[in-house]
Amino acid sequence: MVFSVALALVPVSCAQSRLPWEKLEIVRADGSVVPLVCEIARTAEEQRKGYMGRKTIPDGTGMIFAFVVDQKMSFWMKNTPHALSIAYIDSAGFIREIYDMAPYSLDITESERSLRYALEVPQGWFARAGIAAGDRLSAESLSVIASGR
Repeated sequence: MVFSVALALVPVSCAQSRLPWEKLEIVRADGSVVPLVCEIARTAEEQRKGYMGRKTIPDGTGMIFAFVVDQKMSFWMKNTPHALSIAYIDSAGFIREIYDMAPYSLDITESERSLRYALEVPQGWFARAGIAAGDRLSAESLSVIASGR
């Protein structure tokens, strides 16, 4: 009986691990806009878990890690089966650095400077969407990210 109850709770637990979706926009240097649907990890627990255990992450979606103050960032891929790209973003919303990360890797992907946000997407999505360092989150997107504080 206990075994059946425990199994019945697993899908509920997994479904609750996803954060609510928010529509964000990245503005390219040429002024064109690329939409992106993101989960926003604001709390330490949400940030600790990130995409751990997620086997599929569709193109056009991501997770943004929103910190209260600028800081040097370090990310790894422990327990993360999906290859990701990460963009480190400053407090004004400008993408400063982009890196690729391998599934399950314990290698640290560290920002070169203190920044405010980290945005994880399926590996290669930034390149496929024509997004590069110097592009930025829209003012509306920064407002959405800040609104949950």
